[in-house]
Amino acid sequence: MRFHRFFIFCLILGVKFSAHAADLTPKITYFYDGDTVKIKGNLSEYKLRLTDIDAPERNQSYGKTARRALMQLCKNADVQVYITGTDKYQRNLGKLMCNNQDASIYMLKNGHAWFNRRYSMDYTLDVIEQESRRQKLGLWKRANPIPPWQWRQKHHY
Repeated sequence: MRFHRFFIFCLILGVKFSAHAADLTPKITYFYDGDTVKIKGNLSEYKLRLTDIDAPERNQSYGKTARRALMQLCKNADVQVYITGTDKYQRNLGKLMCNNQDASIYMLKNGHAWFNRRYSMDYTLDVIEQESRRQKLGLWKRANPIPPWQWRQKHHY
């Protein structure tokens, strides 16, 4: 009988601990630019590079605007992260959802980033970028915005 009570007591404690752990959701603690953030998870803090897009660097023309757009979408939001791998800089790569909105799609729809053709096979996102270009949204208001990959080559970023 004593063992039975002890077992039930442990189960009750286990449920409480599990419910508490489930309440710990990822939080964005820093926005580096329009496609990279710092995430504080349950056990660690890590850098997340959004897949499928390439936003202007913070020191690049339109970079601060792109960063602010991502901040506006995700600051104090309910955040979900889906990590798909790591890059050569040891950053986690993945999808970022802010209040159930895919951040990569949001950035493309509003003209704050390029579709990353080099690393993504999701060509529906290419269509989204083309539509924001056609509507001259965000960085597409400018005549010839410089893609971040070209800017980084010239600035040894």
